[in-house]
Amino acid sequence: MNQPTISFEFFPPQNLEASFRLWDTVQTLAPLDPRFVSVTYGAGGTTRDLTRDAVATLHKSSGLNVAAHLTCVNATRAETLAIANDFAAAGVSDIVALRGDPPKGSQSFQAHPEGFANSVELIEALAQAGNFNIRVGAYPDKHPEAENTQADIDWLKRKIDAGATEALTQFFFEADTFLRFRDACVKAGIDAPIVPGILPIENWKGARNFAMRCGTDIPAWLDEAFTKADRDGRTDLLATAICAELCSDLLDEGVDSLHFYTLNRPELTRDVCHALGVTPKILLENVA
Repeated sequence: MNQPTISFEFFPPQNLEASFRLWDTVQTLAPLDPRFVSVTYGAGGTTRDLTRDAVATLHKSSGLNVAAHLTCVNATRAETLAIANDFAAAGVSDIVALRGDPPKGSQSFQAHPEGFANSVELIEALAQAGNFNIRVGAYPDKHPEAENTQADIDWLKRKIDAGATEALTQFFFEADTFLRFRDACVKAGIDAPIVPGILPIENWKGARNFAMRCGTDIPAWLDEAFTKADRDGRTDLLATAICAELCSDLLDEGVDSLHFYTLNRPELTRDVCHALGVTPKILLENVA
């Protein structure tokens, strides 16, 4: 099994306690030498300013390559591109360009009258600006709003053709889900890297609810495994083993990069990375 390159997703803090948690997460995972870290937007663009501030602070203070999430929700084209320009001015050139989830209480996405109608339009504008390395989302399981899985693949190809250079997938629970998706993307002519998104399961009930909202397939064996582990007090051990095995299966099939959704809780992600042979990088200046 080859050692993968890794990346991590964080979300921006909304209070002082969460700020400390984010910084502890960064301090725990930064020694693993991630290829980049990303900072999310909340649903409906609710954390737009928090995301901007967190990205700028992480870029300045951590030494990590930081990618900022950017969505189309509740903003005009000019406002969205102004935020992108703020990122560029802060030295951040990596963008994860997404349509974005609708605001809480809304049943579906509604484009701002003067905003981008979808992620493809946003990607085209960012690519035309020429200042950014653009990543996008991808869906190994059918997106809840997609007609079928082929529609998801066709839309991903449009995003890549519009100027995106890499795709990060929604999380999934079985390696075959990603491998089938990867094969279908190759068949569709998509040649950009597709990086599997990995969700270490800190809490099965929460992860299960999240999966249901995202349209992620939930295998029956996972329900059974966590029910037994919870009864025996071994959920942490099970979570580490399941995640490490999923990653190992992907690496055995030629995957060379993994993107971890940390939920700002770093310990399980760190343990999984260690199990895969990704250990803290020893800085040369400390070895002299």
